[in-house]
Amino acid sequence: MLTPAQFKTVFSNPIKASSAEITLLAIPNIEQHPRLGLTVAKRFVKRANQRNRIKRVIRESFRLNQHDIPALDIVVLVRNGVMEMENAELNKLIEKLWRKLSRRYNG
Repeated sequence: MLTPAQFKTVFSNPIKASSAEITLLAIPNIEQHPRLGLTVAKRFVKRANQRNRIKRVIRESFRLNQHDIPALDIVVLVRNGVMEMENAELNKLIEKLWRKLSRRYNG
């Protein structure tokens, strides 16, 4: 997802899946595939290279799991605590959240 309007629609009345470090907000979309939007605030992750690492790990996880995710517009919000996580740990957490979100949407 690219435009602020697309992000705003997701914030209106979302399906949620969250952990202490990451929150996923989603709404059904009219596309035939899921779409991803990322927000990694400077407030929580100070350095650009660290923000980029987090976004890279989340995007890669999304790419690998998108066939199991229903047609949703998903916004990923990153909070405190993500900085201390290793890539493998972050990947495991985000995969768990993809599954949780899919269950909430389907069931």
